[in-house]
Amino acid sequence: MPHHPSSPRRLLPRKLLQRRPAVAACAAVAVLAAAAILLAAPTTEAPSRTLLAGGSIPSRSREDPHATAEGRFVESSSLPPAEAPPPSLKASFSSRITPAGPSIFLAPAPSPVESVDDRVMEEPEQPDIKENLPKESAPFLQEPISSDSTSSSDVSEDLDMSVHTVPPPNPEIPLWSTAADAELIYAKKEIANAPLVSGHPDLYAPLFRNVSIFKRSYELMEALLKVYIYHDGAKPIFHSPFLKGIYASEGWFMKLIEGADQDFVVRDPNRAHLFYLPYSSRQLEHNLYVPGSNTLEPLSIFVKNYIDMISAKFPYWNRTKGADHFFVACHDWGPYTTKLHDELRKNTIKALCNADLSEGVFIRGRDVSLPETYVRSPRKPLNGIGGKPASQRSILAFFAGQMHGRVRPILLRHWGDKDADMRIYSRLPRRITRRMNYVQHMKSSKYCICPMGYEVNSPRIVEAIYYGCVPVIIADNFVLPFDDVLDWGAFSVVVPESDVPRLKEVLLEIPESRYVAMQSNVRKVQRHFLWHAKPVKYDIFHMILHSVWFSRVNQVLQVQ
Repeated sequence: MPHHPSSPRRLLPRKLLQRRPAVAACAAVAVLAAAAILLAAPTTEAPSRTLLAGGSIPSRSREDPHATAEGRFVESSSLPPAEAPPPSLKASFSSRITPAGPSIFLAPAPSPVESVDDRVMEEPEQPDIKENLPKESAPFLQEPISSDSTSSSDVSEDLDMSVHTVPPPNPEIPLWSTAADAELIYAKKEIANAPLVSGHPDLYAPLFRNVSIFKRSYELMEALLKVYIYHDGAKPIFHSPFLKGIYASEGWFMKLIEGADQDFVVRDPNRAHLFYLPYSSRQLEHNLYVPGSNTLEPLSIFVKNYIDMISAKFPYWNRTKGADHFFVACHDWGPYTTKLHDELRKNTIKALCNADLSEGVFIRGRDVSLPETYVRSPRKPLNGIGGKPASQRSILAFFAGQMHGRVRPILLRHWGDKDADMRIYSRLPRRITRRMNYVQHMKSSKYCICPMGYEVNSPRIVEAIYYGCVPVIIADNFVLPFDDVLDWGAFSVVVPESDVPRLKEVLLEIPESRYVAMQSNVRKVQRHFLWHAKPVKYDIFHMILHSVWFSRVNQVLQVQ
């Protein structure tokens, strides 16, 4: 049974916030002083942890470092001759911008679940620090895309061609225009008029909301996208990815995009379509959180100071008020550390594992739901992937893990040790693990139950995909990973939290033929969730980058 290293991912009960000890306040001040040192330090320096907080930093290892990630960046972009943008698009153009132009937001599929948070098996309790978070409505829904190019009437049923004009949320008009803006506008028009696709060898249409749009968007990303990475910021907060454990997604992405031989990175910021803020939410928590303080204030102030420094030192943030900037955060606290900087919280593209609509931080249509991947071995991230075929899966449903959050205790109360078909445990008993461990259970089960914990995100969802088990997601207000392009109804089951008492009935109502199709689709979608030391086309690294690119394209306004 996998064991998750201790990790203060859980948020502290609100009532504890009212009893903060004076000592914690002093410690927080010390941490803030250390944060100033980090921000001012040059990128090349990597101060030891003992320099922070005026003495020592909590060095609690809450997760394993494992994976690797490399980015790709091309400084010369070339489309096929017939599809290349006219030379005029490369030239500068008027800075007058109007909200006109095609919009490629696709009508969202039925909202999946509400919230899914978990830590795979034995995860430590974490403080609950959702303090004074601004609640803003986020009704803006984005229609995901799907891709495949080449026209064919055979795929018309797979395409949602309801491309319509929807103004992006809080659009910010750039202070001046760039050639990169022209390329984004060109890409937006091309995607809106994507040719139909059928029989693509690498893209299975039923997995996507609109495979034609996805394919055209992905092609344009490969041909045009330039990302500028800020070099400012000292280690360990910046440029120091954790590569193992439940927060590995943010680390792998950072590792890969900052790696050698990138295809997408550009050194000239004036040519960039996107600007990457290379800090780690996991490192923020690990190095700046004061144990027992029950507050994220030091982390939030550190992030605010960093953005203020970037905007004062460079003109790029101010040009769009942060709308063409993005960061990637898998730690639960990632969304909450943005609360002290309005432009960062409202305008920046946030790639978050904790993609919870109910908190008022994650903005659907602008932000990106990041898959939470539990990496056990960075050197062999694909080790152990696979599972039994559908016909040999003897267990109807399986779950084992800690009983935190509002859903899991209800799940255990109704199904724990009550039904041989429903293998629901708080922890796997030794008498059972002697015969079959946690991973073997997932590889032998038809459905893997993925209930929310304290937060909505859960590594179990991707784990289930890795082991060929159909995920059953129980969480309300959760935006599922890559929801902008993938049709989760093709390979998963979303169950409202209120239906936990009738969970077995819900699963048995699914026809066997439907289950077999979903299990087959789980195996097909697996490639889009895999990390590779050297990124592979359509893998998780490229899918994350595409979601950020697609969000930016959707936001760009027409230039007069």
